[in-house]
Amino acid sequence: MARSCKILAKLPRVGTAISNLTNVCEEMRRHIVLATQETAPLFEEAAILMSQQQEVETKEKILDAFNNHFILSEDELSSLTSSAKPVDDLFFDALARMKQIHKDCEVLLGSENQRLGLDIMEQSSKNLNGAFQKLYKWIQKEFKSLNLEDPQISLSIRRALRVLAERPSLFHNCLDSFADAREYTLSDSFHTALTDVPSGQERDMAARPIEFSAHDPLRYVGDMLAWVHSAAVSEREALEALFIGDEGEIAKGIQAGVNNEPWSRVDGEEIVFDGPKALNDLVTRDLNGVTRSLRQRVELVLQGNEDSIVIYKIIGLLAFYENTFSKLLGRESGLVTSVASLQEFAFKHFQILMQDQLAVVSAEPANLTPPADLSTPQFLHDALDNLTSLMKAYDSSFAHEHANDSSGENKFSPIIREALDPFLELAKTSSNDISDPTSRAVFHVNCLLSTRDAISPYPFVCVTHLPQLTNTLKTLRTTLLEIQHEFLLNASGLHILLTALKPFTPPATATLEPTRSSYPPDLATISSLPEFQPQTLSSISQQLDDFLPSALVDVTENLKAIHSPVLVKSVTEEAVEAFCTDFEFVEGMILGADEARGKLVVHGDGEDVGAEEAGEGEGEEPQADNWRLRSLFPRTTGEIRVLLS
Repeated sequence: MARSCKILAKLPRVGTAISNLTNVCEEMRRHIVLATQETAPLFEEAAILMSQQQEVETKEKILDAFNNHFILSEDELSSLTSSAKPVDDLFFDALARMKQIHKDCEVLLGSENQRLGLDIMEQSSKNLNGAFQKLYKWIQKEFKSLNLEDPQISLSIRRALRVLAERPSLFHNCLDSFADAREYTLSDSFHTALTDVPSGQERDMAARPIEFSAHDPLRYVGDMLAWVHSAAVSEREALEALFIGDEGEIAKGIQAGVNNEPWSRVDGEEIVFDGPKALNDLVTRDLNGVTRSLRQRVELVLQGNEDSIVIYKIIGLLAFYENTFSKLLGRESGLVTSVASLQEFAFKHFQILMQDQLAVVSAEPANLTPPADLSTPQFLHDALDNLTSLMKAYDSSFAHEHANDSSGENKFSPIIREALDPFLELAKTSSNDISDPTSRAVFHVNCLLSTRDAISPYPFVCVTHLPQLTNTLKTLRTTLLEIQHEFLLNASGLHILLTALKPFTPPATATLEPTRSSYPPDLATISSLPEFQPQTLSSISQQLDDFLPSALVDVTENLKAIHSPVLVKSVTEEAVEAFCTDFEFVEGMILGADEARGKLVVHGDGEDVGAEEAGEGEGEEPQADNWRLRSLFPRTTGEIRVLLS
């Protein structure tokens, strides 16, 4: 109870405390409201500032990223455009960044505000142009001191060339300058090789200037061509390492440059870079000076030489190197074209030499007069000796080939037409001046036999000329056969009887309905022919008997001037066989005539008897025509064959 009283006594004080606390709270609330009212603008401003700060920070990050991507540092710009800075990795890295910046500007150009993109693109274009100009000048400077013979060609210049290829105009200008420099260098080296001993070989007695062999045209031309080939191979290998080292890099660069310079296309055609062809073209340009000098010297050598064999060997040498250079640089190369034109020049000179030789022979009548023994004339012997040397040279050369078409033509065909055909024609003309047919045929045969013997070992000549020679020899063989046959007939007198018996010769073709006056005629009338009268027939028979003992020797002697015993023997044998056939015909006609005459002598009792029997009547004198042809011409075909065998 006492405790409750104490609590009740303290309640007023608690109420007072609560009232005071309430007042304090109200006061504090009032102060807070006032403070809130006073600080609210500050908070709003702070929020705005913080928002702006975040925006600024974001823009700063964007700007930094933009600058890092689209803006080069001062060091990079200096390395890119300053001629005082070297072309090193920093330059190429900066150039790669600048090209990427230039490409990425296309994104900026797609935005609403294109000015930034245009400004950056303009600036990047200027920087790129400056960088490529710097690279172009640096490459030209390096080319002046570049040693292509050095196997370790600077990697930086190879990299620079691949980058410069993106500017085709600068790249080609650079190649032009390079080609001019290399042309001068190679021309100077060629002149040195011609006139001076190579450095380091002063004590080598075998190392001599090329012009030391100028007295030997074939070696001189060969040494020059060998030097040019060696230089071309070395130049190509060096340039291949310089320009084609990394597969397709220059091609990609040029293609990129073409895309950047569409105005450089011709008629809108797509340009495709052919690395090997461009390399061959560059090597050809580098060798232009050497090619001109080579052409001049070879032409002088050809013009000053009158030995057709040497000229032909030089033609073969040029053909070999034309083929070699074609494989190395392609058929379109100026060097190949020049060597081919030298071949044409050499062949024309060869033609002139052949024409001069022919003119010299034709100008002297004594040269055209056939020898007394009808052998091959000296001018044809000389031509065949010359041709043999030419054929041997071709046969041993790389150009030896089979016929390249159905006509059998090959690379040697133009040579033989110049070296042989005119002289054969001249020999034929000479033979036409011989009045005696036998001598004319023998002389012509000897010329053709010598020609055939000369060309027979060489198939590449036989394929074009042997068929024609063979046909002509066949024709002449027929002529010789007729001559021998005619000789046998004339010498034996048999031609008189054959001529008389011509009406009794069986016709080549018989009519379907022969008349009474057609073949065969009455054989009994043969005895009435003048040639078959006793005195004439006996004379012919005696002439035959006188001829037969030496007939084979005489007929063979008729062709003794022919240089082919085999041909003489075969022709004579055929002529003898033809003679025997003719004799057999005459013999048959004589027997037939005797038989027919015997049937015409008739006795009074009407019995047919032979002429011999009719002349044996008792006390009767034989009739005037009571004689037998066979008794006047007793030789038989068997006897003739034996005597002429």
